[in-house]
Amino acid sequence: MLFPVVFNATVSNETLLGLKNVPYFSEVADSVLAELAAQATIKTYPKNSTIIREGEEGGALFIILSGKVQAYLSSASGRMVILSTQSAGSFFGELSLLDGEPRSASITALEPTICSLIPRPALKAWLRNHPDAAFSVIRSLTRRIRSLTENVRGLALSDVYGRLVKTLYDMAVENENGWIIPEKPTHQDLANIIGCSREMVSRIMKDLERGGYLSVERKSILIRRKLPPSW
Repeated sequence: MLFPVVFNATVSNETLLGLKNVPYFSEVADSVLAELAAQATIKTYPKNSTIIREGEEGGALFIILSGKVQAYLSSASGRMVILSTQSAGSFFGELSLLDGEPRSASITALEPTICSLIPRPALKAWLRNHPDAAFSVIRSLTRRIRSLTENVRGLALSDVYGRLVKTLYDMAVENENGWIIPEKPTHQDLANIIGCSREMVSRIMKDLERGGYLSVERKSILIRRKLPPSW
């Protein structure tokens, strides 16, 4: 039996839309997924607050209803590696939700953020009641593992330039002028993502801009033509 909740139609519908974006639940019927969405609770986080700390006990899936967050890893020496920046409609915390292990990364709110939380006990009860949904989750996990293996292969075999090009394309969306990164990352952000120095990123970006491959605006970056295969 699922846990009793006070049903809020608006919150439940927004949570359902968020759950449908989670790859693990992509094959689950809406009617079944709605039962899980009804278990959600809402929490608000102010700008610059820490939502999750790496290493702390896991327990819930977070679906972003509004706002923006950043996922990152940090070392004892203070070095930080940015994993991703996420906004409304995205999600995080799914690994601890499924395996119960400590959080694998930290999450900070970059602006005031509202999240819908699915508690782990509610998920476990839902999976017991819907074994077909459990098999869908397993299939999605298998695909995720294969995808992560390919990502690790790419990172391991690419040099700094190759990692930077991949990151720029991952951030970009296509438009009539080419590819645009609508929210311009800093050179330090890019360095943290690909694991190199800010100076190296600045050097490469300047060369690409001089060559007419990039156009750096005040708030965005436009990729005008296909980036060269090597630097």
